[in-house]
Amino acid sequence: MDGMVDSLLSHPFPAMIAYFSVGILALIVFLAAFEWVTKYDGWSEIRKGNLSVAMATSGKIFGICNIFRFSIEAKDSIYHSLLWAAVGFVLLLVAYFLFEFLTPVFRIDEEIEKDNRAVGLLAMVISVSLSYIIGAAVT
Repeated sequence: MDGMVDSLLSHPFPAMIAYFSVGILALIVFLAAFEWVTKYDGWSEIRKGNLSVAMATSGKIFGICNIFRFSIEAKDSIYHSLLWAAVGFVLLLVAYFLFEFLTPVFRIDEEIEKDNRAVGLLAMVISVSLSYIIGAAVT
């Protein structure tokens, strides 16, 4: 089975479709995990127009996709790419908890839920920035 998948992925178009499909699936799963650990309902808050939640969620989406991009560029198999993307996601999740822990003067999730745009922007920039560090370590 691995040989058939590898031969299929040796062609650019099927490889692009496969990586795109796996990337979308990974994004959905990893984003759902992020939503599970936050104290607010992200999509409900976005529906209400909460820009802070939208910025924080956008940073998470960019971060997840950027890490997956780096794992694809490593030119390993699709399985290795998904494994490295999962490891990168776990590191991004750890960074989320560290961000919450290292700001004892206020709770990040509470401030984002209250639409504190400064905190939402900071959360977005941290996710995006750390995705580059994590991604560089993957390759």
